[in-house]
Amino acid sequence: MSLARQLAERIVAMRYEDLPPEAIQWCKVAVLDTLGVALAGASEDASKLVVETLELRPGDGPSLIFGSNRRTGALDAALVNGVAAHALDFDNTAKNLGGHVSAVVVPALIAAGERYGASGRELILAHAAGYEVGASLGRALNPSHTEKGWHPTATLGVFAVTAACAKLLKLTAAQTETALALATSLSAGHKANFGTMTKPLHAGQCARGGLIAALLARKGFTANPDAFEHKQGFFKLFGVGKVDAALALEGWGNWEIVNPGASYKLYPCCYSTHSAVEAMLNLVRRHGPFDARQVARIDSRTHERGLAHTDRPDPDSPLAAKFSVQYCVARAALDGKVVLEHFEGDAHREPAVRDLLKRVHATPYTGKLYADDDPFDAEVTITLTDGSSYTEKVDRPLGRTSDNAIAHEHMKAKFENCAGRVLAPGAVAAAYRALEALEKLGTTRELTTLLEPAGAGVKGKQAIGSGVV
Repeated sequence: MSLARQLAERIVAMRYEDLPPEAIQWCKVAVLDTLGVALAGASEDASKLVVETLELRPGDGPSLIFGSNRRTGALDAALVNGVAAHALDFDNTAKNLGGHVSAVVVPALIAAGERYGASGRELILAHAAGYEVGASLGRALNPSHTEKGWHPTATLGVFAVTAACAKLLKLTAAQTETALALATSLSAGHKANFGTMTKPLHAGQCARGGLIAALLARKGFTANPDAFEHKQGFFKLFGVGKVDAALALEGWGNWEIVNPGASYKLYPCCYSTHSAVEAMLNLVRRHGPFDARQVARIDSRTHERGLAHTDRPDPDSPLAAKFSVQYCVARAALDGKVVLEHFEGDAHREPAVRDLLKRVHATPYTGKLYADDDPFDAEVTITLTDGSSYTEKVDRPLGRTSDNAIAHEHMKAKFENCAGRVLAPGAVAAAYRALEALEKLGTTRELTTLLEPAGAGVKGKQAIGSGVV
């Protein structure tokens, strides 16, 4: 039996009633977090340029374009909103997948949920299915897949989206098998484009690709069911060495969304920088604030896997700054925080931060890893001109997996800050209440109506659909 079929049968067998309460709650948190960062990300240039390029017309379809009052077809909405969800790099990550799951799954589910009708419970169940499949395939292919340079958010995330949409659309096992096999030809995205608009485009294309795979399979489209295992198939092309497909089924039903769970971000930058940022913030709280003129050097040591895409001593754009551990650590030292505004406009060109960047040195962390299979340790040393120095080590950043969760009030504040860039305070509160009770929503439209900004004016940066595109 093909891997696609084995996964399909497990997806079809999933029932909301079988989800443990913890899985339901974490799925709700994932949807909440994703929609918040997507609303904020809707005003980013990457999101706006995709909308302009698609030449969407008002009233083109049923599915909301986040950050606007405009609606379009489900496939286009999945693409645009997927870009928005990943544009700020503020969305959650999945340990075993090695990338971002909810940023690709949630936009597709919301778009499809509006078009084809779905309740809050169906959204939760579909998200759980997608998360499980994405993480399962990550177990089979990582870490070699991501170390080779693939971007798992897109390359593996497309299967998460496909599984989620197949569940939402109530596809049969045979149709779901076809959809997953079809999706092997829609997998794409590499790390060379990190720090550019193409990275969030990976997420948008992935959201659209997984949805179209499910829709085509429902129509009777065909694909090779052995597309994963074939001698010229997915595992052969995207794996390194021999891929153990059995790992994709090992532990199925243990609910990856619960354990190890998703990792949520306190800082709007690449997750591989977060331990170093947190270490520097701890130093500032304990010994600072530091006068930049008295800083002789800063040494940032992070795992070589993450350093491969975050060693950027001279970031030349806001997006590149998100993938510069030097910049993120310098910001933490200068400001005692790392926030959205640090990755907007010309913030990366500010003279004070450019001057400090010259003294920030990034090298691989060589100490004992907190966990060999979860290398997010960091050690930061700040040396002052008077010869004194202070060192801080962080085993893993706050929010890394469910057993190191960010406090509820901080997640709420993050949502309010992000959504408040588009919605008025009363609308933010209403959306939050709806998402907190997602399982009680009768239709997806009940939710998306709450996400529409009132009128053309929005708080913060200009949003999509408010008269500028």
